[in-house]
Amino acid sequence: MILGIGTDIVEISRIAKVVSTGAFLRKCYTNAEADRCNSAGVTAAENFAGYFAAKESVAKALGTGFRGFSPKDIEIFHDELGKPIVNLSEKIIKNTGIAKDVKIHISISHGKEHAVAMAVIEG
Repeated sequence: MILGIGTDIVEISRIAKVVSTGAFLRKCYTNAEADRCNSAGVTAAENFAGYFAAKESVAKALGTGFRGFSPKDIEIFHDELGKPIVNLSEKIIKNTGIAKDVKIHISISHGKEHAVAMAVIEG
């Protein structure tokens, strides 16, 4: 059963500006995410924008937005084939009441100017 869906689109140039400040980076991304974004094959700004869109889409799918938790509480990583995976913090589990074993499907894409992501939560 689908519990929620969410989508988000962001301007890559906007994310590039705010990530360079450092404060936004520390507020929104785990250290592991920052390392992955800075080391991947495309520009770091594209990666950060894709991850931010993914975090927003998950928050929308949860039906809460970023209430009671921060973007950093949603971690995006990839499996060995590059498929994006979502890990929710204990804070999200506690504050939203969502089950630990929900399945979150996520897709992230970006072009030259925008990054987009869609999340589907299945339980």
